[in-house]
Amino acid sequence: MILIEAVAFAAVFTGIVFLGTTKKAKHSPSTIHNYPPDIQEEYFKSHERVDVSGRSIKVIAMKSLGIVLFVGILTLCAYLAGGRSFWEGFLLGLGLMFWIGLYDTLFLDFVLFANLKAFRLEGTEHMDEAYHQKWFHLKGLLFPGSLFGIIVACFVGLFTYLIGLI
Repeated sequence: MILIEAVAFAAVFTGIVFLGTTKKAKHSPSTIHNYPPDIQEEYFKSHERVDVSGRSIKVIAMKSLGIVLFVGILTLCAYLAGGRSFWEGFLLGLGLMFWIGLYDTLFLDFVLFANLKAFRLEGTEHMDEAYHQKWFHLKGLLFPGSLFGIIVACFVGLFTYLIGLI
């Protein structure tokens, strides 16, 4: 069951990522925030500069929405897998967040992001080397990725426990 949930979670996550490649979404502060700094700088040479820092309201709102979405999905996964305690929910949530972090970094970032033109921001299409920065993505996996994973897992554990009380 957990393997099926991991594959389904990756499919949903991939769909969400690809929704971010639409022109409007790709040029929003919450999406530009995920690009390496040199790509951001090149992009802002030909586009209006907006706040894409981790303190930007739009970036915080999008990350918060992601946490809420992942908590909902993973709480459902924990319930379907038979989890009824905090620790069952927490460990399943943490495991699936670890999985999606690895999948995002090693496949979506290293392979697709680096090679598909759909992910390139206007004015940065020529920056092949910048799009292949593996260390940037690995750092993102370690922090803040691991922090997001722990936050999500804590909420999944809490909601799994509360559902188990019913």
